[in-house]
Amino acid sequence: MSDTIAAIATGGVVSAIGILRVSGPETLSVIDRVFHPASGRKMSSYPNRQLVYGSMLDHDGAKLDLCLCTISRGPGSYTGEDTAELQCHGSPTVLRQGLEALFAAGARQAGPGEFSKRAFLNGRMDLTQAEAVIDIIHAETPEAARNAVGQLSGAILRKTDEIYTSLVDICSHYHAVLDYPDEDIDDFQLKDYTETLDSAIVRLQALKDSFQRGRIMTEGVRAAIIGKPNAGKSSLLNALLGYDRAIVTDVAGTTRDTIEERVRLGGVLLRLTDTAGIRETGDAIEKLGVDRALSAAEAADLVIAVFDGSGPLTAEDEEAIHATGQCAKRIAVINKSDQELVLKPDRFADLFSAVCILSAKEHTGLNTLEAAVTGLFPVPDAPVGEILTNARQADAVSRALESLCAAKDAIALGVTPDAVLTETEESMAALGELTGKTIREDVTNRIFSRFCVGK
Repeated sequence: MSDTIAAIATGGVVSAIGILRVSGPETLSVIDRVFHPASGRKMSSYPNRQLVYGSMLDHDGAKLDLCLCTISRGPGSYTGEDTAELQCHGSPTVLRQGLEALFAAGARQAGPGEFSKRAFLNGRMDLTQAEAVIDIIHAETPEAARNAVGQLSGAILRKTDEIYTSLVDICSHYHAVLDYPDEDIDDFQLKDYTETLDSAIVRLQALKDSFQRGRIMTEGVRAAIIGKPNAGKSSLLNALLGYDRAIVTDVAGTTRDTIEERVRLGGVLLRLTDTAGIRETGDAIEKLGVDRALSAAEAADLVIAVFDGSGPLTAEDEEAIHATGQCAKRIAVINKSDQELVLKPDRFADLFSAVCILSAKEHTGLNTLEAAVTGLFPVPDAPVGEILTNARQADAVSRALESLCAAKDAIALGVTPDAVLTETEESMAALGELTGKTIREDVTNRIFSRFCVGK
């Protein structure tokens, strides 16, 4: 990290404001070459975090923009290094030319996530906080945003640090007795730490259990809409989206491929897949669509089976019901409530998690579907920020939990303390991977490669 990096920190479209960001040991000299305060002073003479008005110059020294600049000296900056930001007008052309000027002054192009990576390597944040940065950027629901902010504030770090410290106490006591037998140190008895292990196991189990909801928060619920042709699947998709995304006709088999969209329903983010109508067909293309519909149902977290409530169940409806069998959470939608209903809700009560009656065409009764989805995917009973949001975090917690359970079992079997301590240290190593206390460089690089350039 001996070089100085620069990047455009805002999007590549026209906007009111665009930001150029710089970090590294030569930040102040680079910014003095590119930005001239209106006061005539050098920017490097100003105190931290003061917005200064002046001119940004291109690589030839010509005035490029009138903008604001601020600097933050390390180690108290975001990255832990000297940093600077130029707040310009949001012209992509101006920002590109400004970036070229920063390169000419001695900076290089920052890689994806390199600013946050430097913050992690310089001890300004742990890995869970760094991953929360990208979660905030990608948050699609208020719940996901709140949890990401909680993680960025150190919620998981504080929780796991408490567990880590309690395990350190166990190990340090054991090694103190072993290494200094002549000192006046209390005897090491494993039974004295059973309560500590129990408490740590309960807290790690709660963290592990939060991952399923965390995955849903960040990625959304994989939801497949299935049913026979003309049951109203595409109409339901359009009604939930609020616009005509899928073509709707009276011709059976209009939808021949899967259509995927994202929508919030009752605070739950759904990755909705509208599928081809399930039926026997001799059309090779339509058959591919039916096969994809069945595959979507098998892979879904939630299946929404749509039935034409104006007529009796058919063999195709029964096939659709059978297709939902692999999914633990499934909702039956009796559609076309704007017509006289023939199907009765009790026909589906024992087969589905919930039954809703609505009219996709008239957009009535959608609130019943919203309530059903909310009931199946409730907000977890966990403090804000203490919900795991990715598989890396969940794996580290799972391994830490597994080792502690093994340590507790070893105590019950009466094994020697060193065997118990081995499992305890394995748990500490896994917690270290969670927060980044002990992490391989390739894992670190993979984590930050998911970030956008300039963050």
